[in-house]
Amino acid sequence: MVSPLRYRIVDVFTDRPLEGNPLCVVLDPCPPELMPRIAREANLSETTFPVQTGDDTYEMRIFTPTAELPFAGHPSLGTAWLLGPGRWTQKTSGATVIVEADERGATMTQPRPELTRVEEEADDVLSALGLSSADAICRSTAGGTTHILVATSQAIDQLDPDPGRVTQASLSYGAHTLVPFRAIDESTLHARVFASAVGVAEDPGSGSAAGPIGILARQAWGTHADVTITMGAEIGRPCRLEVHTTDEIRVGGRVVLSAEGHFLV
Repeated sequence: MVSPLRYRIVDVFTDRPLEGNPLCVVLDPCPPELMPRIAREANLSETTFPVQTGDDTYEMRIFTPTAELPFAGHPSLGTAWLLGPGRWTQKTSGATVIVEADERGATMTQPRPELTRVEEEADDVLSALGLSSADAICRSTAGGTTHILVATSQAIDQLDPDPGRVTQASLSYGAHTLVPFRAIDESTLHARVFASAVGVAEDPGSGSAAGPIGILARQAWGTHADVTITMGAEIGRPCRLEVHTTDEIRVGGRVVLSAEGHFLV
């Protein structure tokens, strides 16, 4: 028996369809055993399964094509935006955050990350990325999602790391991604997110990495508390993330609808 499940695809961190970071949001109740299979079928960096629990609250599960994530940024922004304008309380297995959405996009609060310096032991990270040096390397965990952040003064636009080595280096630190980034100026950063450990060769735009990037950039280079981070242009999905890192961490961006349909399962 076929039961159609409505879905929509939104592009996050952009105002143009087919740019930014695409997200599949399944709008109808989905049996848990089908969630990872649908995420593999969608084959985007993330697919979400929200369940509204009140007028301004919802719970959500987040899947990559190969793994479930406890918390993630662009899925939080895109899902809240689809649910409608307002101030949403979102609960996932890793974090409860506030997401404010309007007709143009969304902004979320973010758990303050635990940052641990690892540069003395991270030659495998540099070699996996094809970098020769870094100004700082940190293991960042927030909401159960872990990134290895690599602050570097080298250009990163030509990096072409081997996914197998990225996976091995990520797993050796219990991380989901390797994230090299550099400062363009005091208020602009450029980052790339290599996530083969969770089935995504390169994530166009990571909101969960963006807040920690902003914090580490301030520590390493004295950049501003409010920064714009660009990601994704190298794979044809340019993203623009707005980050605030003082009294609380906030990450936001534009969101646009790009597709809709049904899974027949």
